[in-house]
Amino acid sequence: MIKLITGKKGTGKTKILIDKINETVKSTNGNIVCIEKGDNIRRSISYKVRWCDVEQFGIEGVEAFYGFVAGMLAGNYDIKDIFVDGIFKIAGRDYEAFGAMLEKLDKLTGEDSVVTFTVSADVEELSENVKQFIK
Repeated sequence: MIKLITGKKGTGKTKILIDKINETVKSTNGNIVCIEKGDNIRRSISYKVRWCDVEQFGIEGVEAFYGFVAGMLAGNYDIKDIFVDGIFKIAGRDYEAFGAMLEKLDKLTGEDSVVTFTVSADVEELSENVKQFIK
């Protein structure tokens, strides 16, 4: 399952994400992963969360990001939640390619895992294949 937190820069998306991560730690029966570029939120989230900086792994672009997440899920069936801060910093701003990746990721995760992204863009800017994941 895919969830998006959208809005322009400075609208509080990362704060919402941090709150969701820390709430999920209290209620999950599985593992939680947080992915970002850099370490902006690392100190704001629970130590129980597996934190990953994509720069350490050389992840750039939507295909590399998809492969990274698919590999994580293949290696650990107990991952229930993945939180991604600043996906466009990681994958670039090609909305069509991002939407196609979301569709693949949604099929991969099904109902077993939830992947929540912060998306720095107004909803009107996004392509239709991205908008379908805004709930």
